[in-house]
Amino acid sequence: MFKKILVANRGEIACRVMRTAKKMGIATVAVYSDADARAPHVLMADESVRLGPPPAGESYLLADLILLAAKETGADCIHPGYGFLSERESFARACADAGIAFVGPPPKAIAAMGDKIESKKLAKAAGVNVVPGFLGEIADTDEAVRIASDIGYPVMMKASAGGGGKGMRLAYSEQDVREGFEATKREGLASFGDDRVFIEKFIESPRHIEIQVMGDQHGNIVYLGERECSIQRRHQKVVEEAPSPFVTPKMRKAMGEQAVALARAVGYFSAGTVELIVSGADTTGEGFYFLEMNTRLQVEHPVTEAVTGLDLVELMIRVAAGEALPFGQDDVVLKGWAIENRVYAEDPYRGFLPSTGRLVRYQPPESVGTPYTSLSPSPSGEGLGWGRAADSTDVGLGETAPTPYPSPEGEGQEGEAYVRVDDGVREGGEVSIFYDPMIAKLITWAPTREEAIDEQIAALDAFEITGPGNNIDFLSALMQHPRFRSGNITTGFIAEEYPDGFHGAPASDDLIRDLSAIAAFAATAEADRARRIDGQLGKRLRPPAQWSVKIGDATHVVDISTDGVTIDGDDLDIGLEYTPGDRMVHAEIDDADLSVKIVRTRGGFRLTTRGASHEARVLPAHVAPYAQHLIEKIPPDLSKFLLCPMPGLLMRLDVGVGDKVEAGQPLAVVEAMKMENILRAEKAGTVKTVNAKTGDSLAVDAIILEME
Repeated sequence: MFKKILVANRGEIACRVMRTAKKMGIATVAVYSDADARAPHVLMADESVRLGPPPAGESYLLADLILLAAKETGADCIHPGYGFLSERESFARACADAGIAFVGPPPKAIAAMGDKIESKKLAKAAGVNVVPGFLGEIADTDEAVRIASDIGYPVMMKASAGGGGKGMRLAYSEQDVREGFEATKREGLASFGDDRVFIEKFIESPRHIEIQVMGDQHGNIVYLGERECSIQRRHQKVVEEAPSPFVTPKMRKAMGEQAVALARAVGYFSAGTVELIVSGADTTGEGFYFLEMNTRLQVEHPVTEAVTGLDLVELMIRVAAGEALPFGQDDVVLKGWAIENRVYAEDPYRGFLPSTGRLVRYQPPESVGTPYTSLSPSPSGEGLGWGRAADSTDVGLGETAPTPYPSPEGEGQEGEAYVRVDDGVREGGEVSIFYDPMIAKLITWAPTREEAIDEQIAALDAFEITGPGNNIDFLSALMQHPRFRSGNITTGFIAEEYPDGFHGAPASDDLIRDLSAIAAFAATAEADRARRIDGQLGKRLRPPAQWSVKIGDATHVVDISTDGVTIDGDDLDIGLEYTPGDRMVHAEIDDADLSVKIVRTRGGFRLTTRGASHEARVLPAHVAPYAQHLIEKIPPDLSKFLLCPMPGLLMRLDVGVGDKVEAGQPLAVVEAMKMENILRAEKAGTVKTVNAKTGDSLAVDAIILEME
């Protein structure tokens, strides 16, 4: 076994790999850029080596420096994580040439699957279903338009070396191709050093399903079930789960066998993922097509670990060390249900614009339970206990379900739910413009899908982030959405269910009632503190007995006394503790638990829970009737300005002073976190002034231009 492992990555995946390495007794080495000098993965490692300035091209993508760091620290293997150098054939080959084990597949497999055009040809030759499309190189936009027309709209344009949602554009018309083809090429070149683009038919009502494979260097390859990754935004995964609520045992077997056949055809070993697009209308079990193979560990690997009981990182390390898989396909058993939500630094209330800044407060929910069994020697002393607990049982996965959406209840599962947080940040740290905006991954497991979703909602309520914008409210809204809970989802879910953007999850009358009671409790605690302080000064203030609480259009009267609590005259069974200044309240109301983030405002409190923030105006009941006509400040009209919606670089300016523009016309392109964002005119008009130039680094709300 290896003695020392260098993790050629940063953030949560670096921490994730190091946790397993430490469990295995392997010393760890971190590498870092100047932006990450005090990052958690650096502090966790036994040793650390500086690479260079913050940009990835000057630090984490410098293979020579990483190999030098491995040699100088005596590391005998390198785990690349995901992203950066993880799918670079040249890096895997350089590791082999340097006598350092690469914890991943062989270089020839990376090369075969890393090129999306060539991989589709290989997949077709291996008997794998592929999406109709054009797999040759495309010279220019005019040729792209011709090809798209021949295939038939809608089509998807993809960077050949792309991944992670970057370098992808959906086109419904010739105009979409003309606007997006060059941008796709630029994103591919900027992110992957390859500007080739291919075009394929876009499968409508699609589901994104992927199969986890694991192989060793002795020719053994198995598939470890599937993951449902259909909840996406701009082709970036947001929610993943295992197993899929759509996949039947017949489909799972067919998908898995094709994935193994492809892996075998390229001599694959280590962890890998075969991604498939599945027609949501298909019930035959045959309507799935190969998208790509990711020759690395996936961001969403924890949900597979949760339902199989296997530590995929440990498997990768053992395989890299030459060990054989001591189990076969028939030994793989799926148990329960797991959900993963990606917590991003982005503002869902402003069109999901990327957000940066200091994590003034970062308090994730406490991790509870054990996600997988260690691959330590079994109690009998014979071989290795590679994963599953002894009492693992098959979840059923809809074998008796009459529809393509199996019942989430499963079949008589047992076991305690658990919560897991994978992150690589800490309170006081910085979310910068240089790297992916993911802050953390929140994973829950439970015996059934419905319970796993409910665990997510409770954990998201308890997740505190102050500083950069975050998508916690949006994730909670997704978990509560009836369509998501039904399992009837596609990759178009977010666009279809939130066509006008996200404005917070809807709140039931019961939730507003409960929040009104909590606001009244908080007001009582603050009034009592004021009374005690004034009492020390010789005064005696009597706190109000009744409060009028207004949230939205609802007003409730809450009476808090030693005899109990009533709301609008009805008794309320409530238990909570609140001390003025607390940021979080954990309440039990009518035998149900509720976690609420609470912030004092001028007129009351801002209460955040269940996917939305609610402004609660709290007044003594006898004062409320006289305070109904408070003046509201009307925000200024900013529609004549083109404002930069996120920190970024102005890549292109399409208009000048005096130009007439139409509503929806592209005006500028801003690059943020390696993604190009087209800024369009909100209304027709004439450009009055231009306040920025190409190449400028812009802050949020910086004025790019002004209309007359």
